[in-house]
Amino acid sequence: MRKENYDKEIAIVYMVAGISSRFEGRIKQFAKVSDNEPLIEYSLKQALKSGFTKIVFIVGNKTEQPFKEKFGESYNGIPILYVLQKFNPEARNRPWGTGDALTCLKNVISCPFVLCNGDDIYGESAFKLLFEHLKNKNHEATLGYKLINVLPETGKTHRGIFKIDEKNYVKSLKETFNIEKSNLSITNNNPEDLCSMNIFALHPEIVEILSKELEKFKEKHKGDKDAEFLLPNEISKLIEKNQIQMKIYPCNEKWLGITNPGDEIKVREELEKQNKKSS
Repeated sequence: MRKENYDKEIAIVYMVAGISSRFEGRIKQFAKVSDNEPLIEYSLKQALKSGFTKIVFIVGNKTEQPFKEKFGESYNGIPILYVLQKFNPEARNRPWGTGDALTCLKNVISCPFVLCNGDDIYGESAFKLLFEHLKNKNHEATLGYKLINVLPETGKTHRGIFKIDEKNYVKSLKETFNIEKSNLSITNNNPEDLCSMNIFALHPEIVEILSKELEKFKEKHKGDKDAEFLLPNEISKLIEKNQIQMKIYPCNEKWLGITNPGDEIKVREELEKQNKKSS
């Protein structure tokens, strides 16, 4: 059930624990994308226009100190909380995944929140849609981006594809591998399919549920140094078991993300185009 303070606080939570090896140790969230402004700050400014009352960074061992040095204890008067996603490098090759990152919020967060990637730009209206949902609804929500709009021009990629019912609720979220823009039919997808870009409006109760599922997952995969508890997969399982309901809103904003070195140039160019159109 909704708690009283759910009407008073809504947090924005960024997953920023990882540093891609393809960036040779550089923190990609700090890539300069607009007016010499880091990507993470550009995204944060977009989000805060909706009215979020708390900022949470889920950090890793290598990102904790740089983020604290950059942002301190507050940003534009809004308090910041840092939550560390831990893992044992002697026992694991990597952390336990995005689902594990979410469970780091257990006993930490007590208000609804929007969870998203720290290396993506979602657009102002994207944040506003999910913020307003949390103000008015008791169930979870997400955004769906048209598959054709988030595929690279060349090469293959992986995307979580939604199955949706007639009332725009998610039925399932399945990871589809090796999707290629030039030949979608190979993976039985079409350009209008809605896919996930890892942005969700959630309530604290889901953190408790997934914390229990994570323990089962760790027991099942103990000894496996690479197994990952991935958030889209786990959310889909909860939906299919009718443990949660998740509304999906089609998003008309242009998603922009950074994966490889050089992507920051493409993002900067796209943002410049957008700024010229709006001016």
